[in-house]
Amino acid sequence: MANLSPRRLLPLLSTPHKGGRSAMTCQFRCGDQCAHEVANISDNPYFGEVVERALSRRGVLRAGALGALVTGAGAALGAAPAAADPGRRGGARKGLRFEPVAPNTDDALRVPAGYRAAAVVRWGDPVLPGAPEFDFDNQTPEAQAMQFGYNCDFVTFFPLGRDRGLLWVNHEYTDENLMFRGYTGGAAASEDQIRIAMAAHGGSVVEVERVRGTGEWRLVTRGRRRYNRRVTVSTPMRFTGPAAGSDLLRTAADPAGVRPVGMLNNCAGGTTPWGTVLTAEENFNQYFVNGDKVPEAQKPYIARYSIPSGVSGRRFDRVDERFDLEKHPNEVNRFGWIVEIDPFDPDATPVKRTALGRFAHEAATTTLARDGRLVVYMGDDSRFEYVYKFVSKGRYVRGNDRHNRGLLDEGTLYVARFTGDSPEQELDGSGRLPSDGAFDGTGEWIPLVSGDRSFVEGMTAAEVLVHTRSAADKVAATKMDRPEDVERNPVTGAVYVALTNNANRTPAQADEANPRAANKHGHVLELVERRDDAAATTFAWSVPLVCGDPGDASTYFAGFDKSRVSPISCPDNLAFDPDGNLWISTDGNALGANDGLFVMPVQGRERGHVRQFLSVPVAAETCGPLISEDGRSVWVAVQHPGEADGATPDRPASRWPDGEGSQPRPSVAVVWHERGRKIGS
Repeated sequence: MANLSPRRLLPLLSTPHKGGRSAMTCQFRCGDQCAHEVANISDNPYFGEVVERALSRRGVLRAGALGALVTGAGAALGAAPAAADPGRRGGARKGLRFEPVAPNTDDALRVPAGYRAAAVVRWGDPVLPGAPEFDFDNQTPEAQAMQFGYNCDFVTFFPLGRDRGLLWVNHEYTDENLMFRGYTGGAAASEDQIRIAMAAHGGSVVEVERVRGTGEWRLVTRGRRRYNRRVTVSTPMRFTGPAAGSDLLRTAADPAGVRPVGMLNNCAGGTTPWGTVLTAEENFNQYFVNGDKVPEAQKPYIARYSIPSGVSGRRFDRVDERFDLEKHPNEVNRFGWIVEIDPFDPDATPVKRTALGRFAHEAATTTLARDGRLVVYMGDDSRFEYVYKFVSKGRYVRGNDRHNRGLLDEGTLYVARFTGDSPEQELDGSGRLPSDGAFDGTGEWIPLVSGDRSFVEGMTAAEVLVHTRSAADKVAATKMDRPEDVERNPVTGAVYVALTNNANRTPAQADEANPRAANKHGHVLELVERRDDAAATTFAWSVPLVCGDPGDASTYFAGFDKSRVSPISCPDNLAFDPDGNLWISTDGNALGANDGLFVMPVQGRERGHVRQFLSVPVAAETCGPLISEDGRSVWVAVQHPGEADGATPDRPASRWPDGEGSQPRPSVAVVWHERGRKIGS
């Protein structure tokens, strides 16, 4: 059968927060950031002051060859794709043939006819040797540290031969209201509850195997499973790169500033050509207390990262005083990084790479420039924040692992500035296309720091890397609508940015790269770098997708017939299949239906034809996603099922994935075609 649980009516919920999220999601995921003042109060322009018309629309939309590409599944290096024009009508793209899933509020993982789905690994499943079976009412910190963590987000796969592999999965945050009966939080929470929540953060490596040569996979539960691993808030790590050892990273427990402990709120990520995970720390701000008690010189930087004053709801400080900034003001600087983890060595120390900057990281997508330098694309997931890129100084050398692992420690960190090519008066925030028929323009990557050299006046290199948001403010980067995932198309070389939403943007703040005020549904940006080189410092860009109800005049589907597309809201994570089709997962659907996974061709006659491939259960978010290299499996992380206002273990809003009588469990699922065909074909 195609679905994992029977149809079920959506329980009554309170009024959702901006973007369609529940109040519970806002509280536990990001510390109610949308309820607070916008952290970016810089005077950076919302619209480029120089109007450029140097590029025609077709020129803006061109895409071309790149020297090599790192793909998500297995981090394999791809051959240079053939030159292509994603804007042209009539291309030889392989068609997508499936009946779209209709918007729904079912408590199930819905997939198209002819497909099947299965949960592969759930919250609480044993990961390490000796781990006990999951027991909802008798969890302990020791058990959770050995079991699969809570809310799963980024998923990536490393092959161990044809029919076996390793999954890395991020565990972004915890929903204590759903994890513990009678949970009231804060000072009333037991120390064991706090420690369980801490152990449920981080990430997991689990071994999986293919089922009988199909697109189905399952968790390996027998044998040694020597690669399995848990990484938590308590895992010892190390800093590398220009900021390592700086005064800003030193604490009483680590006076050298090189030995951080643990990682927090890991959301999206990426992989490297040498087969490691890059996992992104995002909303780390919500775990600390007494942000108002730090030294005066630190307070502007604390404010820029929305660190709360007083106490937080989670109260990690009750069991580990390093989360109290009155006592340890630099501890907060030790979070918000890209962390590199070796999935093939469970004893390897994770590395926080300071050269990639510190912010609410989304994505760490790698590719190679034409000359072999490593390039990493990153987003900063908050309202009016920025898009970043890192370009290594050294070049990737196939097979030279020792050399390659140093590439992330020396290079140039850039931030993006976008300029539109339409008159400002044509951009009124309504989402109406300007007179040239496209939201498009040019852009540049502005250097912030390279090694020990700062390009930002008044800031040292270490200050730029630790206080990256403030550095980007000073160079007039473009304020975006929550930049989340950034991915590069393996066929065309074009780069795509998911901009989830921003209900705070006013009509006066609308610009061509963020063309809609009160943007509760989000949009997707496409950019093509000069000479199709990932290391280029200039690019052309366009907006092929403005999300929402197709019947709404403010939406845009790359010019495709809107009567034939699926409604889509709040794009979050992106992926590509082997044919270069763009897959979009959503978070916070503001159209009243469950979130889902969608696919959109970016070339030929079907460009802009958005179709929903699956929907996730009640109050869940679609994370991942990952399309296998052979195109026969789609992995999705079903995050926070049942995270609805008023839901408790005694009154759950979801029973997914185990059905009646069970509690909701965040899980990674796989979808495959019943006849072994490629996904979508």
